[in-house]
Amino acid sequence: MASSDPTSLVGSMDEIRRIFNKFDKNGDGKISSSEVIDSLGELGTKISTEEVQCMMQEFDKDGDGHIDLDEFVDFIQHGGMDGGADGTTQNGGNKELKDAFDLYDIDKNGLISARELHKVMKMLGLKCTLGDCTKMIRQVDQDGDGNVNFEEFKKMMSNGLV
Repeated sequence: MASSDPTSLVGSMDEIRRIFNKFDKNGDGKISSSEVIDSLGELGTKISTEEVQCMMQEFDKDGDGHIDLDEFVDFIQHGGMDGGADGTTQNGGNKELKDAFDLYDIDKNGLISARELHKVMKMLGLKCTLGDCTKMIRQVDQDGDGNVNFEEFKKMMSNGLV
């Protein structure tokens, strides 16, 4: 059941496409900063315009001001890291990963719980139970506290599940 696929928290390509479509409110094939704000607001996540602009810069590799499906998939699959192997710098060196982590960390306590993961999955239209989310968390939870901290998330996104 354990997988080495770093997209395990979001699932298959079809699920990634479905998530993209949830963010792409107007269906134009690209995600704008206002669509990011709206989508995160539905999750109960408040985000500043500056935070959205930073996030957009990380996702938007071609600099057109929007996130297209290819950029979204690249971020999900590689954690937004060009090359991926050197994503080990301290704190600020993993801004892209921190932004992705923060999407799941709804209560902003520095941990992703099974309940938070379940809430995000439901909002994104993915069918999974709280039990499924608990199993996903267990696959990544190396310290056994029942949550995923940023270091565990970073390791999962950088190297696949351990």
